[in-house]
Amino acid sequence: MSNILKENIAVERIQLITPLLEPQLDQAKRVFLRKQLAQKSGLSERTLRRYESAYQKEGFTGLQPKTKSPTRSNALPKKLVDEAIMLRREVPTRSVSQIIRILEWEGKASPDQIKRSTLQEHLTKAGYSAVTMRSYQSQGLAARRFQARNRNNLWHSDIKFGPFLPAGKNGKVIQMYLVTFMDDATRYVLHAAFYDNLEQIIVKDAFMEAITHHGVPKAVYFDNGKQYRNGLIKRACAKLDIRLLFARPFGPEGTGKIEKFNRNIDHFLQEIRLDKPQTLEDLNRKLQVWLNICYQQKPHSALKENQTPDQCYRNDATPLHYTDSSTLAEAFKQEVIRKVDKVGCISLHSRKYEVGTGLIGQRVTIVYDLSDLREIRVEAEFHSPFIAKELVIGPKAGKRPDLPERLLPVEPDHSRLLEACQQQNHQKAEKVRQAISYTDLTKGGNRHV
Repeated sequence: MSNILKENIAVERIQLITPLLEPQLDQAKRVFLRKQLAQKSGLSERTLRRYESAYQKEGFTGLQPKTKSPTRSNALPKKLVDEAIMLRREVPTRSVSQIIRILEWEGKASPDQIKRSTLQEHLTKAGYSAVTMRSYQSQGLAARRFQARNRNNLWHSDIKFGPFLPAGKNGKVIQMYLVTFMDDATRYVLHAAFYDNLEQIIVKDAFMEAITHHGVPKAVYFDNGKQYRNGLIKRACAKLDIRLLFARPFGPEGTGKIEKFNRNIDHFLQEIRLDKPQTLEDLNRKLQVWLNICYQQKPHSALKENQTPDQCYRNDATPLHYTDSSTLAEAFKQEVIRKVDKVGCISLHSRKYEVGTGLIGQRVTIVYDLSDLREIRVEAEFHSPFIAKELVIGPKAGKRPDLPERLLPVEPDHSRLLEACQQQNHQKAEKVRQAISYTDLTKGGNRHV
């Protein structure tokens, strides 16, 4: 392995574990963060701990792959290698250990004759590694590069772990998260900002900012994180006529453009640690400065004539389709169904709202803004939509609201139940009278009964 390749691997590893190297990070937070990084990168927590230990002991050099010492020969008889290749071709999902076990059971290899790493090396060299076989067995489209033709045809978005900022005078720190929206055709960053939480509202805020300043896209392409795959995003895209696309699970190839941008962000994160911002506003202000100078205005090798993302986006003649603020705000509201309880209230995000006794027991649709829960809109069948406010509980019980006119009792002038009983009794007596008739018996002069 060349020294350049070793250094590149070490750079990727140090970028991966950088959030774990913060000196003020407590152990519980480090364990939690390591678990998140393991899930996102696909590596095990044990591997991440090994990277941390190697960096602490040897620094950057410790993260470089170690060269195997040629102490033993990797030679295997060609006949054994051919048999192993045939076993892999018969069942592409067979592991190297299973192949070795089969060869030993068939008597074609003696016990401990074949080392796992040795056979793996021979299979990879011959083009029959597990990764290669999976690439041909996987369903769907081939892993080819793609690029939208015009701006706003397709947007990408992703969330990246950011730096830690002070949370107060007690010495605690809070993890920041970067949400980015990028145009596929021009690589132009439409909006990028740090947030202090991982709730779905951060994607909503960034998405709305991107649409406000750059118009409505034709399609968006997200990964499968819960911040993207939820009812809020689905409703917003449906209302704004945006095609919603998700990356194939365990298929990172489709999100390569935004992941490449995230690697550029690592350079900013290295510099911002030296600057030590104290507030989220200061962090975002410096991000925008770095973004405008070091990314948007920098020539991009994937763009025509090495244009900058800013040039490519602004030189595109495709018209931008904007929407008014009220339509945009309505599109990004949540919509859920709730059942009105026996006192005319509904529960939403641990809050109570009074919707009226006329809807007791009914299911109603609640439309609300996740960032402002003081008021919600209630929609119910046979009712006009109305605004409900959060229930305020005072020291005294409030007066029960008046029943709506349609529910008020009506004073009757007689008992309809007794009248119905009288009718039923009359009908029953009439049937009995018709069934037993003495007239038929007296016909013909026979009067004896």
